[in-house]
Amino acid sequence: MTAVRTTTVATAVSAAACAAVLATAIPSAAINSYNATPAPERTEVGALVATWDDDADPGTPDRVDWVCSGTMIDADTFLTAAHCTTDWPENVRFHVSLDQDVQAALDAAAAAHPGDPAAVARAVAVEGVAHSHPAYPGPAADTHDISVIELPAAKIAERWSFKPAALPKAGALDALGPQGLNATPFVVAGYGTQEAERGPGGHTHPGGGVRMKAPVSFNALNDAWIRLSMTAPQGNGGACYGDSGGPNFAELGGRRTLVATTITGDTPCYATNVVYRLDTPGARDFLRTFVQLP
Repeated sequence: MTAVRTTTVATAVSAAACAAVLATAIPSAAINSYNATPAPERTEVGALVATWDDDADPGTPDRVDWVCSGTMIDADTFLTAAHCTTDWPENVRFHVSLDQDVQAALDAAAAAHPGDPAAVARAVAVEGVAHSHPAYPGPAADTHDISVIELPAAKIAERWSFKPAALPKAGALDALGPQGLNATPFVVAGYGTQEAERGPGGHTHPGGGVRMKAPVSFNALNDAWIRLSMTAPQGNGGACYGDSGGPNFAELGGRRTLVATTITGDTPCYATNVVYRLDTPGARDFLRTFVQLP
């Protein structure tokens, strides 16, 4: 069984998310806790923050939270997943934060601006405009699960310093082939929760909201997807809920390259990260509207 790597905040409003998962909002280790470390140096990796309304008064937002991960791929473009930016109430507004601990920032802002989700979002993030792939959701072979948030570059630059992630050349992963991919170091990053923990009420996924990273290794390559192993005995970590849209980096020609984005995987977050390739014609056709491609 697989599950989309969104948080349960998004589950309340998105049919794509897995409603069976109960994630807490305790700032703690994210990604998988095993073989994972904080990633303060990955300043291009950020959290997608949403405000929305789900009561009888749609005029003002009454909810705010971080919901997914993503990456700055130029000065004003944040790459994430389409399932993170679709199937929301009409009044949803998206923001991006590049804070290392976005959950702590949200908690502090909520204390400073009680009852004002819009002010909380402004305090921790910069608002942008979402552009989801027009063909999402597509067939399983290529769901077109890709989206960008266009942001005001000046406002982002005022708050954070970062170097945008490098994108791959066309067909870069195909060119490596299985042998080359097996020898390639991969790293997943994001703000998501830990692997499943069994408790009195069943499985829960603690943590989340802190930018983390973990090694993963190559498993399989498909036309639109890479499968990455995240089993602990291999020295790997991996992605979990809230890591959707976040980056999967590979060392290509000695350069850290953003080759794919986290989309789905096994429900308890123990085994496999299924990620959307960025070197394919479909992904590149979408991205070239927003960024310059190599």
